[in-house]
Amino acid sequence: MCDYSLHATASRPAKIADKLVTTSFVSSSTRGFAAVGEPEVAVCLLPGTEVVFDREAEYDHIFGRLLPSRCKLGSNVARFRQVNLGDPNAHHDALEFPNGRTVLVTRLRPGQHATVIQLPAGQRTAPAVAEPTPDAVTVRPGPGITA
Repeated sequence: MCDYSLHATASRPAKIADKLVTTSFVSSSTRGFAAVGEPEVAVCLLPGTEVVFDREAEYDHIFGRLLPSRCKLGSNVARFRQVNLGDPNAHHDALEFPNGRTVLVTRLRPGQHATVIQLPAGQRTAPAVAEPTPDAVTVRPGPGITA
């Protein structure tokens, strides 16, 4: 899902193995994920999507404009979640880290690279199953039926 503040931005759903970068979008005052090489297209993650960053993930402190600081999250693996769902004017897109920390996607430091490593179970595509061909089916008569 892409946060409410990205509705004016072109977007597409995430795919396994997508190479992403955290970015500030020109048409919005928020940050999010874009595919490497597609800086104007937001890549939307569904709850449960897992990403791995190239390095330990970092975010900007809430007072970063007044007191610039880089905060490290202690991990490079995270699962996408939605928070603040009861507040329509709040950011909902967040990442949850193995240590229990949750950070809004809009607070992630720009320029961090990540890869989508897992999609939610309902979004995975099942492997194609070959349908039997008519000549591959053998019909055997049951008891009392003559062929």
